[in-house]
Amino acid sequence: MADEQPIVGRERELSELSRLAASRDGRALLLRGEAGVGKSVLLDSAAAAAAALGHRVIRAAGVEAETGLPFAGLHQVLYPLLPRAADLDAVTRAAFDTVFGRTTGEAPSVMSLGIAVLDLLALASGDVPLLVVVDDAHWFDPQSAEVGRFIARRLAGLAVRMAMGVRADTASPWDAAGLPELIVPPLAPEAAARLLDEHAPHLPAGVRGQVLEQAQGNPLALLELPRAVGHGIEPGELPLSRRLEHLYGDRIKTLAPAERTELLLAALDGAGTGGAPSPAGRARYRMSNVDAALAGGLITVDGATGDLVFRHPLVRSAVLQSATPNERRAAHAELARLHREDIERHAAHLAAATVDPVEAVAAVLERAARSATARGGAASAVALLTRAAELSPAAGPRSRRLGDAAFVAAQSALLDQAQELREASDRLAGTPQSPTAVITSAYAALYQDGDVRSAHRRVAAALEALSADADPEIRTRLLNLLLAISLFSADPDLWTVTDALVDATAAEPSTLLYRDAFGDVARHGAGARERVQDAFARLGEEQPWDVMRLGVAAYYLDALADHRLLVRRVADREAGSGAVTNAMTLLQLVMLDQINSGEWDAAERTGKRGLDLTTTHGYALFEHQYHGFLGLIAAWRGDAEQAVRALNRLDRWARPRGVGHLTQLAEAIGAAVHLTGGDYEGAYTHASGITAPGTFTPYAQQAVRTLLDLVESAVHTGRTAQARAHAVAARDQGLPAISPRLDFLTAAALAMTAEDTEARAAFERAVAHPAGAEFPFELARIRLAQGMWLRRARERAAAREVLRQAAETFDHLGAAPWSRRARAELRATGAPGDGSPAGGAAALTAQERQIAELAASGLSNKEIGARLFLSPRTVGAHLYRVFPKLGIASRASLRDALEEGGGGADA
Repeated sequence: MADEQPIVGRERELSELSRLAASRDGRALLLRGEAGVGKSVLLDSAAAAAAALGHRVIRAAGVEAETGLPFAGLHQVLYPLLPRAADLDAVTRAAFDTVFGRTTGEAPSVMSLGIAVLDLLALASGDVPLLVVVDDAHWFDPQSAEVGRFIARRLAGLAVRMAMGVRADTASPWDAAGLPELIVPPLAPEAAARLLDEHAPHLPAGVRGQVLEQAQGNPLALLELPRAVGHGIEPGELPLSRRLEHLYGDRIKTLAPAERTELLLAALDGAGTGGAPSPAGRARYRMSNVDAALAGGLITVDGATGDLVFRHPLVRSAVLQSATPNERRAAHAELARLHREDIERHAAHLAAATVDPVEAVAAVLERAARSATARGGAASAVALLTRAAELSPAAGPRSRRLGDAAFVAAQSALLDQAQELREASDRLAGTPQSPTAVITSAYAALYQDGDVRSAHRRVAAALEALSADADPEIRTRLLNLLLAISLFSADPDLWTVTDALVDATAAEPSTLLYRDAFGDVARHGAGARERVQDAFARLGEEQPWDVMRLGVAAYYLDALADHRLLVRRVADREAGSGAVTNAMTLLQLVMLDQINSGEWDAAERTGKRGLDLTTTHGYALFEHQYHGFLGLIAAWRGDAEQAVRALNRLDRWARPRGVGHLTQLAEAIGAAVHLTGGDYEGAYTHASGITAPGTFTPYAQQAVRTLLDLVESAVHTGRTAQARAHAVAARDQGLPAISPRLDFLTAAALAMTAEDTEARAAFERAVAHPAGAEFPFELARIRLAQGMWLRRARERAAAREVLRQAAETFDHLGAAPWSRRARAELRATGAPGDGSPAGGAAALTAQERQIAELAASGLSNKEIGARLFLSPRTVGAHLYRVFPKLGIASRASLRDALEEGGGGADA
């Protein structure tokens, strides 16, 4: 409760908080200061000021005992408002029901939940402004803090203000929130003396000086130390908060045992903060029969709720410190019974009540950990599994649970903690190179350093050393990790070892699926797409690593769009305090799905978000992948400078490490840059660097994904036979059986390489393919090729229709060079209203004119370069500038354009 006397020495802070309380514009403010410095009093003042203005005030407080309970802090904030949720739509209401345990199911992502909270706050503040006050916010659980940071940065436009208090000496999720801060320092000497004189005016001069010296300007110390001196207590030279807790502890010891028990139950259960029920809907412990504590100033009555609450957070700390271990365990046992239907809260109290190892308790903690990971609480799951290991009677289960904790820690980007847990597991197992050790070290080698060769060697050796009766879960983890390493290597020799190890064991169906999708998909992908769909359908409790692996398989089998909502939801959920390592890949999948579906602006935003996440955690492999995917978008959009920069960064990092998957991505970017720029020779060089025409290099994912690039560049460089061979190889290899997308692209490749007598029907089949609509960029490219063929066949009216459709799609994607190419072809049909060439042949420089005439005569870039002493790339760059000036899109139109003065129309 706010002190009725004036607050001394806080004029600056009070002025800032008064402005916050009176403001009708949404914003947040973080109060930061040491324990006892007066943050709570200042927050009380802000709450009182807002209430006096008729505004609604919601109070909450973080509790150390609840830092491991996902969304416990958020529930405190929202509990008074949840009745208003009935006025929201069903989807929004469902988000709250799932998070707070009213219904089971998948927890919403941070973004989805944050938006739902903003909707609820907007509704609640529609009639009267709202102030949310959170004391001890540093004790909020990570999930609540993540959502809190999300909404605190998005209050503009709402009549909602937030004020949070955090300790300056305690690390918390709010430290990186980027919110405006109000630093609350110790009182200045003059203000400290005035406060002491107002509250203890009769202190002897010597004692007064001692109090001022020891208090160091801390207001709570200035109020409490005189009482200690009055009772003959010698505080000594303890740190300030410990000294104050010691003073409260002496007062607590005077209470009757039953009353101390009441305070202890409330302190351990996170009560004393306003009485909001637990996230499972059951009330926290409420104190009763505590008259002496109330009279002694240890607790007070919350004016808003009428509940008994601790006077100050340090009182709660003192209650906990003053209790004996047996008293604490007995209280935890009682609280475990109170929360027996809430698996995570029940497990936390049960574990704290247990001293000796008990398998039944360890099993409860293990189930709670699984529940936490399914709700985005992977970091909490690590603590639960670690405690489960401590309570395991037998060495085997203890080692296994420590290994599980290390696995979850690694998935959460907590590699240092994973290493410590792994070492503890190894000591129990009696071996320095346990499978858990290999998994942890291989994770670091792969994701932080990109060292695919040593990572593969370690994991393969660990699998070969496993006994026949080894834990199946450990074997599956090793196999799945080996498959991921092999994917990134794209090395047939490493894949040969991997395939042999998979075949040598009774691998799980999911592992066999990952092998077919991550590996040689051109030869083993047929039928795998249906297996992915079945696996998603069977997915029960959504563990992030399962969703991630299935999502990767779905991408390589072109089934990701069917599961985009789940993948996006789990990516958002895990990116905060969940399985962050998995979130990095899940966000990549979101980005790739957005690229496929033509949401390129959204894909760039997702890519930058993922890039920030990877650089924060030092995962160099994923960081370079994100640079590559962003470079691919830049290439298709014509930003050659950014694309080439990404290509070079990728190649320099990946090639010496043997990360073939990324060197192939660099080649794909190169092909895209040159295709977009009209340099088909350069495009062919890059595309054929991935796979030779007429073949699909085993274990090279980009060989399948650049099918159209290789065929198109071969066609435009006069390599008709190679282009046709590649299209036929795609058909004969069985690519159409892998996915509708590959069926669509194979049809397109066959159309691009068809004889004139077959081309019309082949193009019509390709553009009419049902899968085409799901991949707008590829469909637009095929329409452009179809329009060019129709124009050359003198079917100008038909050409105009498909070229307009292509140009409009390119415009929507922001693929400006492709749009210009389509519109140049459109102008060449004589279509009105689509602009005109920028200057025609008269706009060409002398060198450009010379190169254009040589190209029109049929010479290749290499032949032109030899004649003019230029490199083929330089020739290609000149032609890239020539085409827009002449209003054409290909070499085939050069002769007509030059003869007709740049008009570009075919006769």
